[in-house]
Amino acid sequence: MMGLDPGLVTVIFLGIMIMMLVSGMPVSFMLLTLSAFGFWLLRGVSSLDSLALVTFSYLTKDTFLALPTFIFMATVLEVSGMGGRLYSMMYKWMAGLRGGLAMGTIGISTIIAAMSGSAATATVTLGTLGYPEMLKRGYDKHLIIGCIPAGGNLGPLIPPSVTMIIVASITTVSIGKLFIAGVIPGLLTALGFAIYIGVLCWRNPRMGPPIPVTERASWKEKLESLKSAGLPVALILFQLALIYLGIATPSEVGGLGAFGALICAWIYGNLNFRNLEIAARNAMRISCMLVWLLVTGGAFSQLLGIIGVQTFIQKTLTGLPLSPTTIFLGVILLVLVLGMFIDAAPLAIILLPVFYPVMMRLGFDPLWFNLVFTMALIVGIISPPFGMVLFYFKGLNLPGVTMEDIYRAVIPYTLIMVAVLVLVILFPGLGTWLPNRMIR
Repeated sequence: MMGLDPGLVTVIFLGIMIMMLVSGMPVSFMLLTLSAFGFWLLRGVSSLDSLALVTFSYLTKDTFLALPTFIFMATVLEVSGMGGRLYSMMYKWMAGLRGGLAMGTIGISTIIAAMSGSAATATVTLGTLGYPEMLKRGYDKHLIIGCIPAGGNLGPLIPPSVTMIIVASITTVSIGKLFIAGVIPGLLTALGFAIYIGVLCWRNPRMGPPIPVTERASWKEKLESLKSAGLPVALILFQLALIYLGIATPSEVGGLGAFGALICAWIYGNLNFRNLEIAARNAMRISCMLVWLLVTGGAFSQLLGIIGVQTFIQKTLTGLPLSPTTIFLGVILLVLVLGMFIDAAPLAIILLPVFYPVMMRLGFDPLWFNLVFTMALIVGIISPPFGMVLFYFKGLNLPGVTMEDIYRAVIPYTLIMVAVLVLVILFPGLGTWLPNRMIR
């Protein structure tokens, strides 16, 4: 294969990958199979030692230490009872407004996102708590179905973010800076969701009616409920401050965050051996899945480099009679389209090793490109037909909720996320202003 034209090899590998993906083979096993076969074909059986070396090099990277700690923090928060307390607080403050419960769901999702970094945590928590409550209060079914997955999808965008850790690790961009870069776009996205819900319910009050005055909480009850948000908000600000001020690395902050989540669970009275076992098992399962993806993706990337596929694609793109901006937009459009069918982590692992060097040669800012690329990946998480957050929500088996209902309900929120992505492309300072002012 070393004597073959790199263009032909690229087409062959692309065809094999598509066939394997269509067959339903897990992405990590697909990448491992292609890597092992390629190394064996190129350099013989002895070259398979390279897979072990790649595995060792990836598992010993300091940046990957942040993955299991943030994942464990998210799984502990799931069993801590924090979601129920936050939802109760939100209900007391927001239920008297038109669309208040839906807008409050976005607000609570933002807090949970800033603690977990996962799309699943808020989606599952608020789907279980919020859907029946809003339905009982006469909210429009599609408004409810749309706002919960949309709120959950803030998890990978607002720091800490598991998706950002993967992207930064592949491209060697500072994880801390990428975390901080996601703050303003994440808050803009949450604000966009809330404004959309507010306008919708203002124009048609029947979509999100306020609860009767007699059922609303008193000011005393509202103020007392704020205690529920004290610990989560303190933990969020503590983590962000440590990263922003350069006091601790993301890996260290992840460890402190996991410890803080355990304290929250203990204070809420839900830290027992059963819950701890559930959290540890879930964290282990998710971490192992991501490590498999990263290791096999690293091996596959190394194989493509040996064959010359990456160099061929880079030379082809940079040799096109197109402006750098056009090439950049083409790459982001490709991510948006593929994100509708492939999950964020494997898509990043497949595409970034190929396109990141091209973007650097074209002169784009590494931090800004990583942020835009991550945002495009996250749009895919909520995009029909195969956005993962949609299946998280469907997996709750809520009565009367079909996949068709979910697809229809999330489209406006998907478009809002695309609009924020366009804003960050047009105004790069939305993503780079905060991280450029970090202490280090």
